[in-house]
Amino acid sequence: MNEQIFGIHAAALELRSQRMGLLASNIANAATPGYKARDIDFAAALNDRLGGMGADASAAANTLYRQSVMPALDGNTVELGNEQVAFTENAVAYSATLSFVQGKVNTITRALKGE
Repeated sequence: MNEQIFGIHAAALELRSQRMGLLASNIANAATPGYKARDIDFAAALNDRLGGMGADASAAANTLYRQSVMPALDGNTVELGNEQVAFTENAVAYSATLSFVQGKVNTITRALKGE
């Protein structure tokens, strides 16, 4: 029912939320020695999700370690600037998807009320 009403946007919202948590974890661990930055291959995870795989399973299957451009001496691969850009881009996409879903809910609510 969820996918019939909201289409791809429901799956995208779940995956963007999971990606936001992963990116926030990278930022929080920017000074942790040996921490390896991770990210979700969003397109691949979304394809898996639309193919019937669960949201958690598709995110886990498409979580990759990020390659560092300038590796730190302590083994940490978080590059704070890149993580902040990725987090901001994901937050904007999350907000846009949420706005679309909210508009769809408002339309359905108005239709049920007979407006």
